[in-house]
Amino acid sequence: MPRALMFQGTGSSVGKSVLVAGIARALTRRGYRVRPFKPQNMSNNAAVTADGGEIGRAQALQARACGVRPSVDMNPVLLKPQSETGAQLVVRGQVRGAFRARDYQALKPGLMPEVLGAFRMLASEAEIVLVEGAGSASEVNLRASDIANMGFAQAADIDVVLVGDIDRGGVIASLVGTKTVLPGEDATRIKGFIVNRMRGDPGLFSAGMEAIAMHTGWDAIGLVPYLAQLRDLPAEDAADLPAGGRGDGALRIVVPHLPMIANFDDLDPLAARPDVSLVIVSPGKPLPACDLVILPGSKSTISDLAFMRAQGWDIDLHAHVRHGGRVLGICGGYQMLGTIISDELGTEGNAGTAPGLGLLAVQTSLTSEKRLIEVMGQLVPEGIPVSGYEIHTGQTVGADCRRPFATIAGRPEGAVSQNGRVWGTYLHGMLGTGAACAALLSRLAGPVTVMADHDEVVEAALDAWADHLEKHLDIDALLALARPVSLS
Repeated sequence: MPRALMFQGTGSSVGKSVLVAGIARALTRRGYRVRPFKPQNMSNNAAVTADGGEIGRAQALQARACGVRPSVDMNPVLLKPQSETGAQLVVRGQVRGAFRARDYQALKPGLMPEVLGAFRMLASEAEIVLVEGAGSASEVNLRASDIANMGFAQAADIDVVLVGDIDRGGVIASLVGTKTVLPGEDATRIKGFIVNRMRGDPGLFSAGMEAIAMHTGWDAIGLVPYLAQLRDLPAEDAADLPAGGRGDGALRIVVPHLPMIANFDDLDPLAARPDVSLVIVSPGKPLPACDLVILPGSKSTISDLAFMRAQGWDIDLHAHVRHGGRVLGICGGYQMLGTIISDELGTEGNAGTAPGLGLLAVQTSLTSEKRLIEVMGQLVPEGIPVSGYEIHTGQTVGADCRRPFATIAGRPEGAVSQNGRVWGTYLHGMLGTGAACAALLSRLAGPVTVMADHDEVVEAALDAWADHLEKHLDIDALLALARPVSLS
């Protein structure tokens, strides 16, 4: 009979996602059939699944840790923010519409049957399902309609391990306080706790672990020291992007931090290269001199374009091109580079049309149809193999499409400006191919070293993280806490 265990957090970004990935890799190496599951996720960093849908990038990483392909059942409800108060709702991999936060709260209870159905489908093919909660377990104000934390744990009849982050401070109060505010039937679901991201001497917190256990009655599963190699794993939230960037290589690549930035793990292969300095520019600061500006994906292209103009980044970008600099626009960034973006249906927000940056002779019309597909092709003109995925709405056409960025199954993809310095593409993940990444960088300042595909970097980090958790967590205790799952 399959078993399951849920990992909830004292708050967002305490490390639940990577802990589940590391534990999944550790258990998979022990010979267990493991599957990851997150009832509800909120992220604009999404992955395309083999069954033609999309899920949170974190669950795709966890699937990799288990040695299986990602599926829509691993993250049945995905919210993709489009504004401060609204998000696109994706259920079982497909768009259901856009909703304001208040309206979604009323909708959530009706999604529980689909969430449980996906969970049981996964459990039927697994020995152990590792379930990840969302946000904070102590959000009692949202408990009545909850499908992501204790609401799901009660519905699926599984127990919980609570994760706290010592790096942000107040971890004792966060863990003990969670038990204090939870209703009794929810608090009894929590059987153990993990303190994550310890820096310095772990022995200095041994009394802290004892205090938490004494005040809660929960088992201390482990105190996990910070591991620098985790930076090689894709981040789930834009808040986890490295402040100011990463690296000090000679090639300087600049990325403006857009409010609705999406699929920003496109940048990870660049951040891992020793010859690259990746600069993430915060709002209010100018785009600095560089070799390449990357306009990343966006979940709300027109509003992010307006934000760019409000920062003066459009002026900086045009000056960069006039002085011989290069620009790469990916997905939403590609759309921004054109002459016009039309969203007559309000697919990504308010209906309307906006002028683009005018650096590519292309026009984009957003539609309700979303393209979700993994692709392989060749980089133009180098002919280097490239692979990635498309996850976008809309069609882009125009004169510069006659100079494609790549070819996919023989058809042209993307666009290149007449001066050859501005490139646009819908291909996410293409920089992960070592040869393709090197070919693009070689356009900037001459030949560069071809490094391994970024998948190898991620695999090495997962193995190192699993080794680390084997040392600092009681994995056997976690196995003992996993409860049998009813498949009916």
